[in-house]
Amino acid sequence: MAGVLGEPLRGRLTQLMPDRRADSKVVRKSEHRLNYRTMKYYIVTAFLLSVALSLLPGCERKAPSDAAQAPAPNSHSTGANSNNSATLSNKSGTDPKTEMIQIPGGRFMMGDKNEVDATPHEVSVTSFYIDKTLVTQEHFQKVTGANPSRWKGDKNPVEQVRWSDAVRFCNQRSELEGLQPCYDLKTWQCNFEATGYRLPTEAEWEYACRGGSTTAYFFGDSPAKLGDFAWFDKNSGGHPRPVGQKQPNPFGLYDICGNTWEWCNDFYKVDYYQESPKEDPRGPKEGENKVVRGGAWRFSSESCRSGYRYNESPGYADVCFGYDIYGFRCVKKAANAVRN
Repeated sequence: MAGVLGEPLRGRLTQLMPDRRADSKVVRKSEHRLNYRTMKYYIVTAFLLSVALSLLPGCERKAPSDAAQAPAPNSHSTGANSNNSATLSNKSGTDPKTEMIQIPGGRFMMGDKNEVDATPHEVSVTSFYIDKTLVTQEHFQKVTGANPSRWKGDKNPVEQVRWSDAVRFCNQRSELEGLQPCYDLKTWQCNFEATGYRLPTEAEWEYACRGGSTTAYFFGDSPAKLGDFAWFDKNSGGHPRPVGQKQPNPFGLYDICGNTWEWCNDFYKVDYYQESPKEDPRGPKEGENKVVRGGAWRFSSESCRSGYRYNESPGYADVCFGYDIYGFRCVKKAANAVRN
């Protein structure tokens, strides 16, 4: 994760380095004094950073790779609703009390044939509610009283959140609305029968992202139109963007790809799809990392594919910290949920 940790630090140090293009003696003297102060700042900063890293033995992280393992997507483009072989049992709806959309239960082909850890397989999912947008900084602060984000903005997605931060938010949001919390914060186990909020399973996330499509992206096999639906490395301007500015997917979900990676409830396992149950899979019972989906503002178009998987440390310990590429959205159980 050196690239992620080092980039902001290098940026700050670069801004502090003197301009050496001036020719006057007065400027050169000023530069000398500034360079001396800058070197002191660099030494102190490097020392503090080394101390901080020494406190993180349980927070091993890997930077999501921009390079896809598969060949580039096909050059031909298809519509968002084309090649739709997923079976949907009822129409999507909205929860009048919150900005959530009810996703109809149904069957779909989960996975990506071009990824070694995403062998396509049929999955059946029960109906559920999911947030229309990523959780915003405004919402996160209203519920928790804190805003850990680097890129501040009420309507920006909350980021620099660990998996553990996200599930704590889910419980607090549930309690504020008089619902039964889903998570035991001592064991980190999820009660899927509870009425409160939780993170989506990986299967729920992909089913919601696809919106009935079977193509690489929910709008087709080519990434040519990705800029209409997502913020990624080619159009983000180097930072996350306010939620809901791009076009939604067929289910009406905004930023379901791009902007920030989204935490899922599941542990990650490379070959899990080979042993996954067909009905409402909930991931391996144990593991080291949690699944993240959807790509992010500083990553390539290929990471925004509907079946693309990645993983990250959940950050259980308080000394662990999040990065500005991770966010989330919540789901909750739908009353009278059905599975087709």
